[in-house]
Amino acid sequence: MLLRLRLLLITLGAGSALLVVLCLGAQNLSDRYRLNLGVGRTAPLPAGFIVGVSTVLGVISGGSLAAVLMPQSQR
Repeated sequence: MLLRLRLLLITLGAGSALLVVLCLGAQNLSDRYRLNLGVGRTAPLPAGFIVGVSTVLGVISGGSLAAVLMPQSQR
């Protein structure tokens, strides 16, 4: 159980750090695009930010899934 919690906390910490770095790096990008969500449109966002957010979400969801599906340790 402790290993699962540690893996989950490391995953969330790494994802948060990547998101902070992504937000700092995406401030000065000039090409901005809007996403059509079907119901509405988003604010203009840089293309690198959109790709980066999807990568960060993949890191967080993959690490969380690995922590949840980790087999129980045998004692």
